[in-house]
Amino acid sequence: MEKARDIIKAPIITEKSASLKEYNTYVFEVDRRANKTEIKQAIESIFNVKVADVRTSITKPKKKRVGKYTGMTKAIKKAFVKLSEGSIDII
Repeated sequence: MEKARDIIKAPIITEKSASLKEYNTYVFEVDRRANKTEIKQAIESIFNVKVADVRTSITKPKKKRVGKYTGMTKAIKKAFVKLSEGSIDII
């Protein structure tokens, strides 16, 4: 990957990700080709924090329908980043 901003696309802000904040864990949408080491380095360089652990999951696309039109949601890769030091102010 070229740049840290290309790897980290956006934070995922949901009720579940907000509840993970008490465990010092944050959720981000990341590039599907990025591995855990690249994600860790990108988070550390963007937010100036120390990352303890990175877990990833890929959500598969689902069929959705609006009226007579059918389509698919997009597949995204999520990164659950646990910090050892510092915090991230997302909101």
